[in-house]
Amino acid sequence: MQKNPIDKLRQQIFDETDGNKFSKLKDKLLKKYANTEREEAIDILSQYVKEGKILHWRNFLLTDLIDIIDDNEIKYADFFEWTITVPSLTYWGIDGLLKTQGKDGYRKLVKLIDDENLPVSIRAKAIKSISEFSKQTFDRGLPSDPDYWKVEDLKIADITEWQKDGYPDGLSYAKPQTHPALKKPVSDFEKIASNLDKKLEKLREEQQDLSNPSNWLVIADDRDITEIQQRWKLPEKYLIFLKNFSPLGVNIYSKRFVNSLSLYGAEYLIEGQSGYSFNSVEENKFTDWPTNLVVIGDDGGDPYCIDINAAKDGDAPIYTSMHGQGVWEFAKAFDSFTKFLKALT
Repeated sequence: MQKNPIDKLRQQIFDETDGNKFSKLKDKLLKKYANTEREEAIDILSQYVKEGKILHWRNFLLTDLIDIIDDNEIKYADFFEWTITVPSLTYWGIDGLLKTQGKDGYRKLVKLIDDENLPVSIRAKAIKSISEFSKQTFDRGLPSDPDYWKVEDLKIADITEWQKDGYPDGLSYAKPQTHPALKKPVSDFEKIASNLDKKLEKLREEQQDLSNPSNWLVIADDRDITEIQQRWKLPEKYLIFLKNFSPLGVNIYSKRFVNSLSLYGAEYLIEGQSGYSFNSVEENKFTDWPTNLVVIGDDGGDPYCIDINAAKDGDAPIYTSMHGQGVWEFAKAFDSFTKFLKALT
C-alpha cells in the first residue's frame, strides 16, 4: 500500500542525516502542510524534537513549532513542559510553555530563574520571556538578547515580589515620543524625515523590543541638545533633525553601505565621537582629526561626518572616510545633510 505524501515526507525527515537536506525537507513540510494538515505537521516536528538524529535541529525546530501552535493550545502544554527539563531544549521551550500555558506557566519558569545551577542565559531567557508576556519591566536597561546578560542583571528580588503578589500584569513600556510632523509633514525637510520614518516603521513592525527601542525618530531630550550646542555650532537643518527626529537605535541597511549605517541620535552624538576625535579612555583629543568634522553616524566604523565650517543656507556637506588606514582621507559623500537624509529613504 502506497504511503500518503505527508507520511512519506515524515519518513524522509527522520531518515535524513545531512543538515542542509533536512532543512529543505522541514521547509517543505511547513510550506505544504502547516495549514492544511497542521496537527500532523506539529506531530512530526515534536516527535523529531524528542527523537531526531540531528541534535541541533531538535532545538531549532522548537521555534517553528512555537510559530504554528496557537496561543493557549493546551494540548501541547505537556510537550513544552517536558522541553524545559531538557538542557539543550530549555531556552526555546520557555517560549513554548508560555504560549501554551500562559500564566499557568509562570510558577515553573520562576523555578528555572531561581535555580543557580542553570546557565545564566537560561535564567535570563526566562526573565526576558516573562517580561514580554506579563508586560512587567524585569528586563529594563538590559540588552534585548538575554545571552548578553550577567548574573547580576537577574532581578531575582523583583521576580520574588511579583510572585508573592500573584503574578500581576504590568504596564509594559511606552512607545518613544515622536514629533507630530512625522505623520503630518509640512515642509520639504519634514517630508524627508517622514519618509525615513515610514521606512523605519516597516523594520519596527518586523521586530521591536520596547525595553530597548530601535529604529525610531524621537523628540530629543532638551539636556542633550543643550550639551550639544555648548560644544558645536551645528547647521540649522541638522540641529532641527536632532531636536525633532533624533535617531534612536537607527540602523540603515542599503547597498550604499558596506555593513549598515548606524545613525547617531542626540543622546549618543557626543559619545559617538570617541575613537574619532578623542580617546574616551585616556580623555585626550586626537590631533589628526579635523575639528570641523562632527561624526553623525558610522558604517561599520567608517565615519560619516558633517562639516560644520562649511554651513550654507542652514545646511552642510557630509564627508566619509575608511577607518583603520593609518590616516584619515575624507571624501565628500553628499553635498548637504538634506541630500544625505533623502538618500537614506
